[in-house]
Amino acid sequence: MVTEPDWEGCAITDVVALRAPGIVQPEVDERAARHSLLGQIAKLESELASLFCSAYPRTGFDWKVASRGGPRILSLGELERVRDELAERLEVNRRELSDRALVEEQNRRLIEEMLLEPEKHRWVRVGNCDIGEPGCHHWHVRPRFGLLGMLMGWWRVRISSGCPLAMGRGLRLRPRHSSAT
Repeated sequence: MVTEPDWEGCAITDVVALRAPGIVQPEVDERAARHSLLGQIAKLESELASLFCSAYPRTGFDWKVASRGGPRILSLGELERVRDELAERLEVNRRELSDRALVEEQNRRLIEEMLLEPEKHRWVRVGNCDIGEPGCHHWHVRPRFGLLGMLMGWWRVRISSGCPLAMGRGLRLRPRHSSAT
């Protein structure tokens, strides 16, 4: 017959020692650490979302927040890993967005220079994708009046009207003829 231990008069550390023989684990309240880590993770996710909004039409960034294997309570170590991964992803995205913004600003200045002095920017072409905007619009420095303009030094900036029609030139809608009998 197995007898139950006498719990009266035992301290909490004694109960822990009885549960895991040989290993004494102090009772630690993780609520403050968990609350702090969850607050940091929420702040990083919010910053990642605002960075996504500021970089919206651009593509090529990693915005995902990885799942940790379904609904469960993460340990402190797992919460720290989530926080560190989010901080690293946020830093990488900020750096990449900063680099792209610098290149896009340089391309915008190039467009302004092309418009002011097209003869100094012969055959240069800058598109909307180069300045971080969607669409097919582009600026292209070309000679005015073809070969004659090129020989005479008459250069101008041609601004495209955007994307061609989706159907193309050869496809046109033809009216249907109904055969009345």
